Amino acid sequence: MQKKFSILFLLFGLLYCGEALAQKQFQPTWESIDSRSVPDWFGGAKFGIFIHWGPYSVPAWTPKGTYSEWYQYWLQSKSLFGNGKFDGDEVTKYHEKTYGKDFEYYKFGEMFKADLFEPEKWAGLFEEAGAKYVVLTSKHHDGFTLWPSKEANDRGFQWNSMEVGAKKDLVGELSNAVKAKGIKMGLYYSLYEWYHPWWQNDKERFVDEHFLPQVKDLVQNYQPDILWADGEWDMKAEKWKSKEFLAWLFNESKIKNTVVVNDRWGKGVRKNHGGYFTTEYESEAPEFKRPWEECRGMGFSFGYNQNEDSEDYNAPKALVLMLVNIVSTGGNLLLDIGPDSRGRIPVIMQERLKQMGKWLKVNGEAIYNTTPWNKSFQWSSGERNFKPKQHYLGGDFILKQTVNPEPGYAVKELFFTQTDKAYYAIVPKWPKEEIIIANVSLNKNAEIIFLATGETINWRQQGTNIVLDIPSYDPNKMVPELDYAYVFKITKK
Repeated sequence: MQKKFSILFLLFGLLYCGEALAQKQFQPTWESIDSRSVPDWFGGAKFGIFIHWGPYSVPAWTPKGTYSEWYQYWLQSKSLFGNGKFDGDEVTKYHEKTYGKDFEYYKFGEMFKADLFEPEKWAGLFEEAGAKYVVLTSKHHDGFTLWPSKEANDRGFQWNSMEVGAKKDLVGELSNAVKAKGIKMGLYYSLYEWYHPWWQNDKERFVDEHFLPQVKDLVQNYQPDILWADGEWDMKAEKWKSKEFLAWLFNESKIKNTVVVNDRWGKGVRKNHGGYFTTEYESEAPEFKRPWEECRGMGFSFGYNQNEDSEDYNAPKALVLMLVNIVSTGGNLLLDIGPDSRGRIPVIMQERLKQMGKWLKVNGEAIYNTTPWNKSFQWSSGERNFKPKQHYLGGDFILKQTVNPEPGYAVKELFFTQTDKAYYAIVPKWPKEEIIIANVSLNKNAEIIFLATGETINWRQQGTNIVLDIPSYDPNKMVPELDYAYVFKITKK
């Protein structure tokens, strides 16, 4: 009898908790929406892969320092901005010379074949890279959808990957492959579309009859782990009806309890409301009180830009140090790749991902599921935070802040992260004889291990600092990818 009573009591408790959880209703106000915490997995994931892929991947050309996925806008507006000085009509001239003056952008939809797309191979590469989540552009600002969306055709012609070009449900195929690897799958979605006739002439109709039904269709059919909004900046959230949509998403959708959202839901909303906060071609953001994410390409473009050369791509050391720099302040890195129109990921992008994966395979415990230490960096003497004056901050800034400083500038000698069991000191440059970590006191039983080799490191307390005695560098003990940064694990005992 007592056993039956215990089981009944347990069942009642579970039902009560489930009912209490179900009763949590979010209201269409920022106060209510902001009260929903970002699901825990996101803060621990640290490294994700962004994918910009669509009809813009056919011409795949803009001047260096600009976004190639903005091809249609550059073409039709005869304007251009980014890193560098431009006349504004560079894309228009390139387009007319290459395709002809009367060749419309929309013809690229038929040329976007994705005939060499292998979703399982892509997913395997992401797994090898050590990525914990993926975000695919389901629709960029040109309005072309990578899934069979009826709203995509309401401009008067077919404009989706199932009916045009590829004749495939690219969102569905990649989602299935990525989720099969145990990797979280996110979908980027642009709220606005540059040249949709309703957007240009009747924004209220665009919101009610295009944006809202389309994004709900995307959510319900593919149940993404992340819904990554963008293209929000021209209208306030009230006109987008973003708060009403998010209340629906968190109260009624199939992913109401699991979905992660970002902060791009209306003019002035970024870094203020929504889910996690986003930066773009910036650096660390230690002031944020919510989970956050930096997104950037390997070069200066998100979409594939065949105009970029090898020197325009960030070196693997820069990418690893960029990741370390972001994680040490509590953020995630969403690193972009741009496949070509046939579905091939450029070899240099594959190589970079594999190089990062080899480093993470050995040192990932200092990255995944970590939180910042009481300080994120240890600086040398000199002026701090060198950053070149660029519209989009290039990835080489982190090399200037660590291993290749400008005269008179300080460097970040150490980065710090921690878990419940250990602290991690990450060194961008191999020290000659010793490492001094300032203002740290350890229990005398604490153990320090060099992750790359598993060696135990001798250390001593010296006043308010600890000193690590560094062994002679033996390149035979480490593969080249482990030279990007060196991790010392300090156990909490």
